Amino acid sequence: MVLIETSTRAYLKRLALNVCINYLARSFSVSEFQIKNGKTHVKDTLYHKLNVRPNTDSSASDFWQRFIYKLIMDNEVLVIKSDTDDLLIADNFQRTVYAVYEDTFNNVVVKDYEFKRTYSMSEVIYVTYNNERLESFVEDLYKDYGKLFGQMMDNSMRRHQLRGFFKFKDGGAMDKESVKRQKAIIENITKMFEDSSVAYAPISENMEVQDLTQSNAGTDESVSDLVKLKRDLIDDVAKMLGIPTNLIHGDVADLENTMDAFIEFCILPLNKKISDELNAKFVTKKDYLKGKHIKVVGLNRKDPLKYAVQADKLVASSLFTVNQIKDMFDFEEEENPMLDKYYITKNYEEADILKGGENE
Repeated sequence: MVLIETSTRAYLKRLALNVCINYLARSFSVSEFQIKNGKTHVKDTLYHKLNVRPNTDSSASDFWQRFIYKLIMDNEVLVIKSDTDDLLIADNFQRTVYAVYEDTFNNVVVKDYEFKRTYSMSEVIYVTYNNERLESFVEDLYKDYGKLFGQMMDNSMRRHQLRGFFKFKDGGAMDKESVKRQKAIIENITKMFEDSSVAYAPISENMEVQDLTQSNAGTDESVSDLVKLKRDLIDDVAKMLGIPTNLIHGDVADLENTMDAFIEFCILPLNKKISDELNAKFVTKKDYLKGKHIKVVGLNRKDPLKYAVQADKLVASSLFTVNQIKDMFDFEEEENPMLDKYYITKNYEEADILKGGENE
């Protein structure tokens, strides 16, 4: 009897991570980086870098998708500025931490090139995900699921495997030469049909084959169990990242509420983390206090048609101006005095001026 060792599937862990992280990275890559100076939307060189071409080799969507992937996978990401003002994502670097002074970054490697200079914290974009438990969490999950998945995969592959006994009528000697000769005969026959689903082998006068395939056909786990096991692991990682599981699997049930939860608990915190870093590195304190800032707008952008009734009520009740509503929907405000005025419709009246009944 040949004992087959239970296989371990290292890709199972990477599968769960890649499915979830790539989904999040693709979702973020559609974002627009708005630069606002008061009511005005500024479109300058920085706007072009962030939204069109961060460097000579990457589009903005590819750049930010890779940015998010490295941020979550490595728990940190470093972007440096080249001499030509290109934004480059570091593949490897060494960070030196100081208690009082700025941290520095050395041995920065982009692709195959290592920069010889030292970068200070104020010269780079550096974001941490602050989720060091993710890798250890997935490692622990893999330890639980890995052997089980490997055994189920091996069993499934053996389910319709052709198996049986070869009986040699010229003797069952187990000496070294006889075993070697018999092994060579079996290997030559099976190799003839290794790429075929149907195989017929000639039987010589000195050899008999007993087929055992049918007796083992029903001993394996079904393929659906393998699919369910992979789905369970992906679900666990998705929950760790704050991604609703039905979005990962493409389920459309209750899609609107699920998307709202994804935006609120996953996208918005990520937008805030990145916009804070961009504001700290590209906007001076003086300009920021005067109203200049960088805002990340992506899946969190509100559809004005969807909220048209609510927007009308906010203006009609004098709670907001038209320009404030435009800003709420991430549209540029206009330099029009009429759009900065408060309005109220005629049906809004004070309660004490309404008279009737006995007082009339």
